[in-house]
Formats: sequence, C-alpha cells, structure tokens
Amino acid sequence: MIKFLVDNALSPLLSTKLCESGYDSVHVRELNLQNSDDLIIFNNALEQNRVIISADTDFSTILSTWKYSFPSLILFRRGIARHPLKQIKILLENLSSIESALESGSIVVIEESRIRIRSLPL
Repeated sequence: MIKFLVDNALSPLLSTKLCESGYDSVHVRELNLQNSDDLIIFNNALEQNRVIISADTDFSTILSTWKYSFPSLILFRRGIARHPLKQIKILLENLSSIESALESGSIVVIEESRIRIRSLPL
C-alpha cells in the first residue's frame, strides 16, 4: 500500500483523514520537519518510500532535475490547494486510478476540474 508524507503547505487534517481511511500517512510536523528545507523533506520521503503530497511547486522543481523515478509527488493546485476536506475527498475518489502511476514514479497534479500525470524522471 502507498505511504504518504504530507508537506507543511497542507493541513495535518489531510494526513489524519488518510490514516482514518486506512493509509499510512504522516505530516511533516509529526517528524519535526515543518521548518526543514524542501530537499530534506524530499530525501525523507525517498528514504521512507513515501509519496509526497504538497501544494508547493518547489518539489516539482526538484523533480525536474532528478534522474530517478522516486519519490512520487501529488501536487494540489488552484482552488483546492487551501481546502483540506476537498483535497481528501478528491484524493480518495481518484486514488485507485492514480495508484499505479504513483507506484511506478510520477507527478500527479490535482486541480478541481482535472488530474494530470507525468511519469518520472521528467
């Protein structure tokens, strides 16, 4: 099963709701990484085999120069980036359709009206 690392750009409620839905999810605050550089969070996700969930496009920038397929990234964009209950609803509704892409290494961009998937490395 996919494991998640929720970035500080998103509410801890997202991680809590994922856990309540049976997923292994931690928020960076639980790991005391809330003030850490994005690269440290990125490396933590890589070491723990977790998919990063964020609204911070800096992770996309890191992955644009990355030569490997992991970690995968779910990036919330536009209007849903500030609404944790919308985020969890749309994520849980679509997780089965994006799961294989996340397992093989991808950036999944979730917007209110569409989902885009790009395989890694870019």
